[in-house]
Amino acid sequence: MLVIALMALVGYCARTAMAPSGDGAPVPSAAAGTPVSGLPTVPLRGLPKEAVATVALIDKNGPYPYDKDGTVFGNLEGVLPKQPRGYYREFTVPTPGSRDRGARRLVAGRDGDLYYTDDHYESFRQVLR
Repeated sequence: MLVIALMALVGYCARTAMAPSGDGAPVPSAAAGTPVSGLPTVPLRGLPKEAVATVALIDKNGPYPYDKDGTVFGNLEGVLPKQPRGYYREFTVPTPGSRDRGARRLVAGRDGDLYYTDDHYESFRQVLR
């Protein structure tokens, strides 16, 4: 029974271009497609260098410097396209000079979509790779 469950998880990860994270939850892969959100966009090279470094960590599935990195983002503000709970994961983008996590985040969707906010979820731009 356990073997069947593991085989199902591996098949799911392969079908969704996801890799299991440390807590067993899938984390987006760079190979996934990018759905159209209708939000403003920003090219990856147009992000702050700390955000580009965070994208590189997401692409290689960590390790992440903050405990909250890779946790479910609930989209409670409703700014991102509506998706089922667990679709989005959030990641900290360090802010130079900030004594805490700051306001900058990347939010990664299960289908490879990636969003950047520098105002703590008030607004987002979809990242174009």
